[in-house]
Amino acid sequence: MRLYFLNMHPRIQFKPIETLAVVTACILLTACSQKKQTPEQALAEQIRSDINLQIVDSMARSIIREGFNAGSGYSQIWARDMNTFIETAVEETPKDEIKGAILLFFRLQQKNGEMVDGYVLKEDFTWNDDTPYYSDAAPNHVGFKNTVETDQESSLIQIVGKYIQKTGDSSILEEEIAGLSVLERMEMMVDYLLRERFNKEYGLLWGAMTADWGDVQPHDDFGCDWSELSHEAIDVYDNAMFIIALNYLQEMTADNAKKQKWQKLSKNIAQNTRKHLWDSERQKFIPHIYPGDSPIPEGFNENDIHYHGGTAVAIEAGLLSKEEIAVVNKQMLENVKKSGMPSIGLTLYPAYPADFFRGGMAKPYVYQNGGDWTWFGGRMIQQLIANGFVDEAYDEIQPMIERAVKNNGFYEWYGMGNVPGGSGKFKGSAGTLSKAVGMFKEWTDQEALDY
Repeated sequence: MRLYFLNMHPRIQFKPIETLAVVTACILLTACSQKKQTPEQALAEQIRSDINLQIVDSMARSIIREGFNAGSGYSQIWARDMNTFIETAVEETPKDEIKGAILLFFRLQQKNGEMVDGYVLKEDFTWNDDTPYYSDAAPNHVGFKNTVETDQESSLIQIVGKYIQKTGDSSILEEEIAGLSVLERMEMMVDYLLRERFNKEYGLLWGAMTADWGDVQPHDDFGCDWSELSHEAIDVYDNAMFIIALNYLQEMTADNAKKQKWQKLSKNIAQNTRKHLWDSERQKFIPHIYPGDSPIPEGFNENDIHYHGGTAVAIEAGLLSKEEIAVVNKQMLENVKKSGMPSIGLTLYPAYPADFFRGGMAKPYVYQNGGDWTWFGGRMIQQLIANGFVDEAYDEIQPMIERAVKNNGFYEWYGMGNVPGGSGKFKGSAGTLSKAVGMFKEWTDQEALDY
């Protein structure tokens, strides 16, 4: 500060009161110019300088540019997978290619409104245990569906909604396939779910009993098709996915009566999910309601299990308050510590007992029975950022970022000791991390503006 010299300058003389005013003003100016960073601004600076986040985002984009199949080892294009990398794909792939890939799903829609899980070229279809879905509108492709799950229709509606949000291209809704528009076909999909997969007693969607968001049931060898060995079950994942899809439908229709219809249905599903699946005492979602027989063996309390993936999607669907998000996130971290698994990508905790599932899921903490999936852990990171838990999100993403850099890729899932498994270029993992990195950037940019 140069006040002393200013006051002693022969041509500038101040009275005592004027001197005091100048001193005060300069002190204030100096304080403003040396404004201390808030914790948020310090965090924003740390995130901006984290080179690993930039590396992982670049890696993810490179993999997603390779095509829309689920990953290395997968020739098929799946709706549930594409839904988690569509936003990055739109930034890295010509719009017409993405639009064509989306429309092919609708070409394989069944006459009853049912939607396939995904599709593949006919010559690449080799699944002897699966039932092919054919359509005259897609003569070169064949569809397939893991019928134990109930997220296919919801996933595709979300894909269309995200595509429109990212590109502004709402013309996709008017695209006609076999005489019906895409918008009409999405309405058919909702009608199918309400007719074929809706439990009137609980007012919720149902599927077969699987592990959290998984598509493998316990009591047969293939595990992915509804059969006499299936058990009807209601879970939070299917219903949260449906709520999100209905919210997109509200945005995509200009018909006020239909807007109100989707809004009312979404609200009812949300209320019934909270009523029947949220355990307010334990502050967690129960895994399943079984309208019929339960497949759970005696001596094992399934309600002790925390469903991490379904909970993350429930947050996206707006089912939890900020206070409840803090509680379930704390529970996830405790479960990771107790299990010894690498990250909050931990599917569920505790795992189902040994040999409850057949085949590869017979052991606990393997694949969908407690494996660690960035595909869903990344969604939890996104929701932490979206709901203001940026500090927690940055801490909790680190194990996922570090292993992606270490392995130079995005594995499908990880077992004990962070041992990778499945596809080495799993695009769902790449997509969720890329989106999370983008959300961090948006947050840091806003912090820079506020500073």
